[in-house]
Amino acid sequence: MSEQEYQINPLVQESMIHNGRILSNFQSITAPLFGVTAGVLGLESYTGFLLYFVLSIIATVVFYAIQIAPSSLAAGKPPFDASRYYYGAVSFWTGSIFNGLSGFILTWTLFYGLVQA
Repeated sequence: MSEQEYQINPLVQESMIHNGRILSNFQSITAPLFGVTAGVLGLESYTGFLLYFVLSIIATVVFYAIQIAPSSLAAGKPPFDASRYYYGAVSFWTGSIFNGLSGFILTWTLFYGLVQA
């Protein structure tokens, strides 16, 4: 972005931090649901973690499609560019993927044990 574009549409740090927290909370809420899914399906080892990463990416795409894409595309940004609301594409797409990992593992092992018992 040029200096003139930053003056017209400034990046407010508090808003960027707030948006990051919302995405982090979303990942933390959905991760246990993915753990329940992996536990009920009886997945073990790498397949369970693969399910978590695939479902986390799908959840982030759905979050993008519902929350960010309508206004971002209307502003003329390219598809899958979240720089209008987040610091960068990497921080949006992969930044909070590990935040919910502990909740995923907890519910995954709990439901795996309940189903297999």
